[in-house]
Amino acid sequence: MIIDDEERLRNLMARILQLEGYEVITASTAREGLKKLQHEPVHVVLSDVKLPDINGIELTEQIKKNWPATEIIVLTAFGTINDGVKAIKLGAFDYITKGDDNEKIIPLVSKAMDKAQLQQRVQELESKLNEKFGFDRIVGKSAAITDVIKLAQKVAQTDTTVLLLGETGTGKEIFAEAIHQASSRRGKTFVAVNCSAFTKELLESELFGHKAGSFTGATKDKRGLFEEANGGTIFLDEMGELDMELQAKLLRVLESQQFLKVGDTKPTQVNVRILAATNRDLQAEIENNHFRSDLYYRLSVFQITLPALRERKKDIPLLAEYFMQYFASKVKKQVNKLSNSFVEKLEAYSWPGNIRELKNVIERAVILCDSNELDETLLPYELQHLQPAKSNQGISAFDLSSVEKLHIQRVLNHSHGNRAEAARLLNIGIATLYRKLKEYGLE
Repeated sequence: MIIDDEERLRNLMARILQLEGYEVITASTAREGLKKLQHEPVHVVLSDVKLPDINGIELTEQIKKNWPATEIIVLTAFGTINDGVKAIKLGAFDYITKGDDNEKIIPLVSKAMDKAQLQQRVQELESKLNEKFGFDRIVGKSAAITDVIKLAQKVAQTDTTVLLLGETGTGKEIFAEAIHQASSRRGKTFVAVNCSAFTKELLESELFGHKAGSFTGATKDKRGLFEEANGGTIFLDEMGELDMELQAKLLRVLESQQFLKVGDTKPTQVNVRILAATNRDLQAEIENNHFRSDLYYRLSVFQITLPALRERKKDIPLLAEYFMQYFASKVKKQVNKLSNSFVEKLEAYSWPGNIRELKNVIERAVILCDSNELDETLLPYELQHLQPAKSNQGISAFDLSSVEKLHIQRVLNHSHGNRAEAARLLNIGIATLYRKLKEYGLE
């Protein structure tokens, strides 16, 4: 786009750039240029400093604010070079002097175009990363999940340690990836490790690394996952499985960003954000001397409890459709419909395995499907033949479990069904509450 109130010069520059293969639009005033920018994808703007309505410096500021990927070249008269310098400080790509620098216009536009196109590609890549790893990847419109997403988006902007709680299969790793992708560390490494997948000795070596000769088979120095995540984020899943000795080492990392490799005497310094997750009741683990209270308080600076799938029933059709499209594309089938009976069965099930279980059920159904529609005959036996819900047993005024059941029901009513709030009011862990709900048939 060329913005200049001198029609002859404006048309001449437009013709020169068109002969170089550029698509050119023109404007005689700043306001006209801004209006066209709202409707046209412009990579480079050539603008005169002296315009009849808005100064070119102010125009530069407005364009960079609203279209940061667009590059601006300022055209100055001999006596207004200082204005060009000011424009560069506000984000302009460069400036040229009218009449004296005509031969520089084409090379300068070419460089500005290259930079603008590179920025556009970066933005497209970031958008794809958000679709793959960001909050855009999380499917659901229920209040239960949207409230949790809002919390996660707020804490993502900080370096605060986050503890993700919830049942197995609720998507804790997906949330951890989204928090990393929305943070200032998104350009750095995201490392996820399942603490329950290793023995104590192997996990220590994996997390912190080791020196050559520190144990049998350690033939060379090894970098640990904390070093691999330096500058980025490490996600520690199944935190409740950590050995007490490793808990002490992790506490040191949280407090000082330092740790000792296995067999080393010199501490290693890192800059890592820690996200952790567990489906265990850590407060109960503390009472049983299985988890350090000081580590729990450092990890739980900001807690996010992910809702179980049965708490977000209205999201089940959305998730089912998402997985259907994903697996249909993967196995190259034209499956694009969910029957009403299929959805009704999905909504009637309690989903103890949460989203992970639903994903597996949909994958199986797509593989078995011979038409374009998923129906209830493609569901596993237990979903096809759901038993009616158990009727509540009578309440006894003397039986302790009956009194507890009634009290939990009252607290749930008070919290309008918010189980995290109910657990807080009952002064028990969320996992303990879920266990009692299942035990008393209150799910």
